[in-house]
Amino acid sequence: MASKYYVNDEAQANGDHEVHKTGCAWMPEKNRTYLGEFDSCEGAVTKAKKTYPRTANGCYYCSNACHTT
Repeated sequence: MASKYYVNDEAQANGDHEVHKTGCAWMPEKNRTYLGEFDSCEGAVTKAKKTYPRTANGCYYCSNACHTT
């Protein structure tokens, strides 16, 4: 089942722009961009990389399969 994903437009301390799935406790209330509905985090991170090519990364908690740093 597809989930809605967002990218945090404010970088983390390490420079990452994290991709979050709806319902994640770590998703920011503001400063986020809707990426769309995806079956997995891979598609959402791929789309986020169009805006943040070097720093888009999956959230450790809700998109762990795409979390690299």
